[in-house]
Parts: sequence; C-alpha cells; structure tokens
Amino acid sequence: MQLVIVESPAKAKTIEKYLGGDFKVLASYGHIRDLPAKDGSVRPDEGFAMDWEVYAEKRNRDQVKAIADAAKKSDRLILATDPDREGEAISWHLRELLAQKKALPKKVERVTFNAITKQAVTEAMKAPRDLDTDLIDAYLARRALDYLFGFTLSPVLWRKLPGAKSAGRVQSVALRLIVDREREIEAFRPQEYWSVSVLMEHDGTAFTARLVKFDGEKIDRLTIAEEGTAMRAKAAVEAGRFTVEEVETKPLKRNPAPPFTTSTLQQEAARKLGYSASHTMRLAQSLYEAGAITYMRTDGVQMDAGAISACRKAIAERFDAHFLPDKPRFYASKAKNAQEAHEAIRPTDFARERAGSGDEAKLYDLIFKRAMASQMAGALLERTTVALRDPTGRHELRATGQVVKFPGFMAVYQESFDQKGEDDEDGGLLPVMRQGDCPAKKAVDAVQHFTQPPPRFSEASLVKRLEELGIGRPSTYASTIQTLRDRAYVRMEKNRFFAEDSGRLLTAFLERFFPRYVAYDFTAGLEDELDEVSGGRAEWKKVLEAFWRDFKPSSDEVMERKPSEVTEALDEFLSDYLFPPQADGGDPRACPKCLAEGRGGGRLSLRGGRFGAFIACSNYPECAFRRKFGQPGDGDGADDESMGTDPETGLPVERKTGRFGPYIQLGEGKDAKRASIPKDIPEFDLEWALKLLSLPRIIGDHPETGLPIEANIGRYGPYLKHDGKYAKLASTRDVFETGMNAAVTLLAEAANRGPGARSGTRAEPIKVLGTHPVSGGEMKVMPGRYGPYVTDGTTNATIPKDVKPEDLTEEQAVALITARAEAAPAKKGKRKAAAKKPAVKQAPSKKGGAKKGGAKKSPAPKVAAKAAEVDDEDVPF
Repeated sequence: MQLVIVESPAKAKTIEKYLGGDFKVLASYGHIRDLPAKDGSVRPDEGFAMDWEVYAEKRNRDQVKAIADAAKKSDRLILATDPDREGEAISWHLRELLAQKKALPKKVERVTFNAITKQAVTEAMKAPRDLDTDLIDAYLARRALDYLFGFTLSPVLWRKLPGAKSAGRVQSVALRLIVDREREIEAFRPQEYWSVSVLMEHDGTAFTARLVKFDGEKIDRLTIAEEGTAMRAKAAVEAGRFTVEEVETKPLKRNPAPPFTTSTLQQEAARKLGYSASHTMRLAQSLYEAGAITYMRTDGVQMDAGAISACRKAIAERFDAHFLPDKPRFYASKAKNAQEAHEAIRPTDFARERAGSGDEAKLYDLIFKRAMASQMAGALLERTTVALRDPTGRHELRATGQVVKFPGFMAVYQESFDQKGEDDEDGGLLPVMRQGDCPAKKAVDAVQHFTQPPPRFSEASLVKRLEELGIGRPSTYASTIQTLRDRAYVRMEKNRFFAEDSGRLLTAFLERFFPRYVAYDFTAGLEDELDEVSGGRAEWKKVLEAFWRDFKPSSDEVMERKPSEVTEALDEFLSDYLFPPQADGGDPRACPKCLAEGRGGGRLSLRGGRFGAFIACSNYPECAFRRKFGQPGDGDGADDESMGTDPETGLPVERKTGRFGPYIQLGEGKDAKRASIPKDIPEFDLEWALKLLSLPRIIGDHPETGLPIEANIGRYGPYLKHDGKYAKLASTRDVFETGMNAAVTLLAEAANRGPGARSGTRAEPIKVLGTHPVSGGEMKVMPGRYGPYVTDGTTNATIPKDVKPEDLTEEQAVALITARAEAAPAKKGKRKAAAKKPAVKQAPSKKGGAKKGGAKKSPAPKVAAKAAEVDDEDVPF
C-alpha cells in the first residue's frame, strides 16, 4: 500500500479518487505539532534547540495515531502537503514524528502540485523529490524568531505596561502603521480652497468645465483660498463670453493587470466584495481544495504555458479576434521580496465559468475574470481636452472627457483602487466641439472645499502597504490583521481601521524602548534575511544569533526598570498627544480640579493601573482627579459641555463623559434623564441629544395584534420591540426613521429566524448538510438566540463569528460538532469530586513572610496555545 498525506479531509477525498485503489490518502488537519506555549521551548544557549509537541486536541492525537498505524502497513510514504514553506514544514513534522514512533516506511518521498486536478496530481506523482531542507530551515528560523520575540517581549509588557496582552514581530509593525496614520490625521490642519465650475451645453449635450485661469494667473487646487476671490472669479465667468480656442485629442491605451497574487486577491476582494482578508483566504482555500483554482498562497504573477493557451482559447471562443493579442502576455512582480515560486491564482479550467455557491462563487468569478482579462487585448481610449477662453484671454475654462473606442480587457474586468485622486478630471462623453464654438452657459457655481487628511487604512490598503514595505508574507496578512482585532488594539468602523488607546499605548512603548524592532526597514530587512535562508544563501542559526544578540539585552534592560520609570518615560514620549497646547495658552498639565478648588501645584501625568493607563493629579490622594488615557478634556466632569436647553421642559442638556464613555444628561440629580451617545452619529448636536433623550419611540400599534411597536437603543444596539419579541435595526438613524410597514416586516423576518421555542413555531434551517459520520444524524445550520449554530440532532456547536452560516461546509460542520461533543462533560452519572489535596504551606521569603494585609505577588499571566492552520508570523498568545 502507498500512503499519501495531505492537510485537509476535502483534499484527501479528492486526491484518493484520482489515484486509485493502491493508494490510501489521509489528512493531517494542518500542522500536527508546534512549540509548546511555555518558556524554554526554544533554547538559544543550546544552538536554538526546539521542543515540539503534538497538539493536545483529541482529534489531532487520534489522527496522528491513524497516520502512524497506516504508515506501518505501507511500503511507500508520499508527503503531498501544500507547495510552500508551511507545506514543507508539515511534511517535515510528519516525517520526524513517524520516525520517533518507528512507523516510517523505507521509502519516503515528497510531491507537490499547484492545483488539485487529476492531471496535476498524477503528473506530480511521477516526479517525486526529497524534502527541501532550505525551506525547512526557513520555517525553523521564522518559527523560532517569532517565538523568541513573543515569549521574550510579552512578559515585559505584562509587568511594565498594565493592560497590554501581547506583541508579535509583524503584528507590532502592522499596528504601528495604523497608529502612525492616526497621528498623521490628528496633526493634519485642513486648508480652505474654492473651485469654480460651469455647467455648459453644446448641440444638446451638457458638460462641465472648470476654471483653470483667472486674471491671467494659472489656478492650482489651492490658489483660490477664500470666498472673496471665489466670488470675484465666479462673477468674471458669469460676465464673460467663452469660446473654444483649443481642442486636443489624445489616444490612450490601457493594459490589463496581471492575475491575482495572494495580496492582490485580498485587496480586490475587500474593495469589490467587501470581504475581510481572513474570509477571502478561507473561501480561496475551499476553492483550491475543490480543484477550482490553483494554489492561493503565492506572490507569482505568471501563468504556465498550458494555462495561457487554455485562456487564449477561451477568449477566442467568447470574443472576436480583436480581443485576443497576437502574442501571449507575460508579467513580472513589482512587489518587494516576491519569490514567484508558484503560479498566480487562476482557474484550473477556463471552460468552467462558475464554481461553488454564495461567497465562493463570487470570489471564483473575480479570479476567473481577472485571469482571463490578463491575456486579453488592451483597451483603446480617447481623451479629449477642450480649452475655452474669454475675449481678454485672462480667464480660461477647461473641460475633459474620455471615450472608450475599444473595450479590450475592460469588457471582462476592470481593476479597482482604494481611493480616487481628488484631481481626477476625467469625465464622460463631450460633445464634438471645434475652434470658435461658443457653448451656452447654464450655471456657474463656486464651491468651498477643505483639504482632507490621509485616509485611514482599509484592509485592502493596509495589505498593500505591508507588501510595499516588504513586511511579513502575503499568506500571513489575514492572521496578522485578525490578531490586532482580537486583541482590541484596533477597531473597524465603516471598513476602516481606528487605533484604540491600548494599541496607541503599546506602539508608544515599543517605539520608546524597542525602536529598532518596530522600525519598518529593520522588519523588512529581516524578511530579506529569512528569504536568503529559504533560497539556501544564508544559514538559519546565524540569522537567529544576530537577532538574539541584540534583542535579549534590550529586553533584559527594560525588564530591570521599575514600572514607575517606564511610566515616566512614556509620559514624556507621549506628552504632545496627552497634553496638547491649550487654546488660551495655559499650562496643559495643570490639574483642572485643583484650579477649580483653589489648590495650586496639581500636575497631570501618566499613571499605570491594574486596568491600564490613565491620567491623574500629582496631589493624590488630596485630589482624586483622573481621566482615561487618550480621553480629551479635563475628566471627572470638568470637561462637561452644555449643549443648550430643552425647549419643552426648560431643563439644561449637558454632554458628559463617564466610566463607559460619553453620554448626555437632561436635568440634574437623581431624576436626571441620561442616554449614551452612539458612535455612528458623526455630527452630534442638540437636536440629536433631544432625540436620544426622547426614547423609546412608539412607532404605532401593530396592525395584527394592536400592541405597540417600540424603537429604542439597548445594550446591543438599536432594536424594535413588540409583544416581547425583538428585531435588530441597522443604525441609530433607523430608530427614528423606521416606519410602520418596515417595522412589521423586520419583526416578521426576525420571528422567522428566531428559535422555535420563543416564537411557538419551529425555526427553518439556514442550510441542510449531509449526515454526521459518527452520530448518523442529519446536520443542519440553524438560527439561534445567541447566534447561528450547527447541529446533528444531538450536539449543538456554535459557528465562529468569522464564518457565514450559509457558507459552512460539510467538513467544517463535522469538525465543529465532533469538537463540541468531545469537549462536553459526560451526561450520565455525576462526576466524583476530586480528592482535596492538603494545603501546601508557602515558604516565607528570606526577607520575612508577607505581612497580614500586605500585597500578594501576582502570578505571571498564563499563556494559551493556539492551533492554527493558517500561516502566522506572530507567536500565538
């Protein structure tokens, strides 16, 4: 028998079907072992020796046993894991572990294939090779490096920076990018400028022209800086008679973008489909395992010759000859550190226009169209620029238009961009105009603008920036970004990253005490060194030695500092952010409470507490003033803002900041009415304050029950309520704008989704899957009170938040239900209480035992191991 090992059950099932009866194909379920999540798993003093352990989950242990048992009966072991560094590492782990268990067949070979198709798999089996030691060394170097970074730095954070959770090598630099952008936005000062435009018409076609010269002076974007000049320019345009002086037509040619790499796929899926990087990679993994696309972790942009021929044939069948260039197109990657070891991401069969369902189908369509467009003819366009001047020649208008003469690749696909330039003037079709024509003026408009700060990063633009800087690898971006969100260092609003206070404080700490290790050029340079290892041009232990030689002393030096010294250093480092200059020229560090109560000398400074950093007065305990880290204003109610008076009651309306964030208050004392201020109201004013204070809002009586329908905002956001049943609303505005018809519909839809126990009717399944292989029950995806879950009729398992219920696969369902069943306690009988161990007296310290009421030494934070199938540059904590 010949034993083949791959990563996933879906992949195993497909490949076994291709290979025939002499082959047995088993899945390893990704990595089978990892470094134990404890200190000492990598020992620099022993030549960077590493300890490995099999993942503790029962599924992993059982699968390793099954693989070992099958290996003992096999004549040949074929390691067919993914064709990248992580795939090579999984194969190495399997070989090493089977050797330890004395289950390794005499013949061990490695095969790789870029697509799970019968042709690709059978051809790969004919060309086996040995394991790639360079790729294995690169894996060992990265894994050890990330472990040493995380397990050395994180304890420093726990002891010196309360509230910090962890820091990873790539994670910390990605966080710094987001924080640096936040600083740029805060430092930005908008500039006023005006534009003058004219709506014109010629031969029945309307178009817009822009003033580009005024009083003989060329106008740039910021030239007209105030309203007076804008109004004079507007008046001059209104009074002038503009005739066409120049018509310039230029042909343009646009060529298609190359097929997707990992990072460009993540970027385009974020822009066009709104998918997160992690969701995109899960969908791509599923499409790859189904044999629909080639391997999805790649930075190569080229397709192989056979795929190019198939693509050109598909183009010829769908379009006329003009859409197919005479010669195939060849691409080279512009990304820093690009390996181009594999093909770009493309369909395995260009005759297959659809694959999967739901989000999978949408992603496949994107991949298919991008790959096909990459081999199509360029688009031919024509850009026309018309200059119109008044008789004096001192004022000039310009109109631009763009016409597609031949769509070429644009008939299939157009690349999108994260942000359109402010000065993009290309418009639609212009009427045919000749020198001397005098188009009619319909309206002249002068519009005020303000320059905009740099935009916050989206997932697409952050991935693009990381790739440009050469930080991390494209296959790790999804997990890196997810870690930042899981640690609450950042938050997402309207698909943009905002740095949380904890993220800003962590970045400041690293910049102050570990500046080299969050420097963009250092991190990118380290990536270059690791790539040298994978190319066989550098020795992995020497790379680690060079890193450890500087990093360990730096961390030891910070660990020896007192927490108060760290806080003082951060107070100085963050001074401009925490204590910005006052508008009245006053001392930004003067305690407002001390000043209000006639006490002098109170100074504000950064302090560290059990739950994180905060700002406090130096006169403590006489003055108990404090405010949260990063919170503007004076804290402790000193920054309360009067918003006006309620016209109905005459009571004052104040904006305040409390323990749980900003809120508004109507009146004073215990009877005052209060309401939290939602985050989705950008311009909060008295009108909004009174709206929130008026809640709940009664929309009306339900037409069927006659009972009232109420709209309100609760702990979990805006909602509708009727007869003890609830329905979610999308935004705060919906609380005040939802009408009766919409409310009845939303409540009905919520009732249909809700669990049957609450509605009196059985809820309909979201999706019906196959039969569970162990229990024999039918697996269904069901809606639940606390979120969707999958069940086989006996065991219910929660579906992770990052997985859409309708996209759950049968394999995922089996894994979730099995894991939940194994984790559940036995139902029959009562568990016996564990024998109580005798108390162990703690030996007193040499300086004497702890005194009664004295502070106890807090234990070191526990570290939780994380078993992940995706690549991760950062040590999991």
